[in-house]
Amino acid sequence: MAGNSFGKKLILTTFGESHGEAIGGILDGCPPGIQLDFEAIQYQLSRRKPGQSSIVTQRKEEDEVQFLSGIFEGKTTGMPIGFIIKNEDQKSADYDHIKNVFRPSHADFVYEKKYGIRDYRGGGRSSARETACRVVGGAIARQIISEIKITAFVSSVGEIFIDKPYQALDFSKIESNPVRCPDANTAEKMIQYIKEIKKDGDTVGGTITCVIQNVPIGLGEPVFDKLHAELGKAMLSINAVKGFEYGSGFCGARMKGSEHNDLYNEDGTTKTNLSGGIQGGISNGMDIYFRVAFKPVATILRKQETIDKQGSMVEMQGKGRHDPCVVPRAVPIVEAMAALVLADLSII
Repeated sequence: MAGNSFGKKLILTTFGESHGEAIGGILDGCPPGIQLDFEAIQYQLSRRKPGQSSIVTQRKEEDEVQFLSGIFEGKTTGMPIGFIIKNEDQKSADYDHIKNVFRPSHADFVYEKKYGIRDYRGGGRSSARETACRVVGGAIARQIISEIKITAFVSSVGEIFIDKPYQALDFSKIESNPVRCPDANTAEKMIQYIKEIKKDGDTVGGTITCVIQNVPIGLGEPVFDKLHAELGKAMLSINAVKGFEYGSGFCGARMKGSEHNDLYNEDGTTKTNLSGGIQGGISNGMDIYFRVAFKPVATILRKQETIDKQGSMVEMQGKGRHDPCVVPRAVPIVEAMAALVLADLSII
């Protein structure tokens, strides 16, 4: 299987399956001499881990990272940083019922057809558990580019949206509720809706908005390695992501140039920021902001028609522990992937 590595100068390679002994990764290209804040790394993992509230999967994993190489006396050595995160609460029997059938809209079918074999326990390599490794890599990347501030939050769940621009939000409130929405009233509506969806045995999608501040001018290249293209690839590589837009996004396609152009101030900043902090594929020093769309989790606890390995129509019902809405736990994953992109482009 190819495609397990991300980045060009700062390269994260991940390994492991949802129900294996452990998952882990190797982060290569990290500059030497960086004093790592291990508590900050573990904090990011704790934001992603399962079982943290009643609106996420109740799988219990401590998700404690163990570093194996590339660090000496708390500092990076410049050598590859190896790490593992042990799996502790697998319930593989929960997946026996899908051993020979394919869940609708899941990776089951295409994995079986492409590789001729699949680990049906929790989705194996296609499980979102793999993203814990990205969070470790991203937490280290954040410490390489410590001057850059990356903040993500849940901006919608189903049809419930924050109706304020990000500049009007208090980012310190993001962690004050389990849905990670900085607007208290909207957060409460989201939480209640997710609980209703969960009770019905269904799932729901949503969006995450990410804001990147204090970005220097000049990150990104003007042709194939545009900054927004790299961010788009990073976000679209996350499980369940269906869409990415930055700046004015699709709304910009409805505007005239006279409405959309960001006029300059004398100091080189712009009066508006419909460009989303990126022009010609290169950061311009303004805030970078983008939105990521997540589909509803494919595994639902309702009966559905599907096919088995013989191509026969059968009825199946999801079992086990699954997120009714993935976006609350995906916030640190979005931040991690953004950090990996920016750190990769920042390393000389």
